[in-house]
Amino acid sequence: MQIKRAFLIFAFVAVTIFGLMYGLSPRWYAATFLGIPDLNINIAHILRALAGLYLALAGFWLYAALNDRYTDAAILTAILFAGGLAAGRCVSLIVDGQPAFMLMTYLAAEIGVVLIGYWVFRLPQR
Repeated sequence: MQIKRAFLIFAFVAVTIFGLMYGLSPRWYAATFLGIPDLNINIAHILRALAGLYLALAGFWLYAALNDRYTDAAILTAILFAGGLAAGRCVSLIVDGQPAFMLMTYLAAEIGVVLIGYWVFRLPQR
C-alpha cells in the first residue's frame, strides 16, 4: 500500500506543478517551453481549462492516497489520464509531425506513468 500511496502522491505533485504552470501563466509557459512568443487567446483559454482538469484530478489523487477506499480507482484514473494524453500525442505525431522537444519529453513521461501505474495497480492490497 505504501508504493500505491507514493505513486499517487508523485502523480499529485507532478500534475499540480504542470497544471499551475499552464493555468497561472499560459503565455509564459508557451513562450518558455514551446517557443510560442505570441499566444492566441483561444489557446490560453484551452490551457487554463486543462489546468483546471489537471488540478481536479491531482486533488483526487491526493485524497485517494490518504483514503484506502479510493486508492485503486485513483491509480486507474492516473493510468487513463497519462494513457489518454500519450495516445493523443501519438496521433498528433503521426498526423502533424514532431512537436517541440518538451512535448516529446511529456510523451515519454506519460508512457512511463502508464507502465509504472499498471505495475503499481497490480500490487496486492495490504
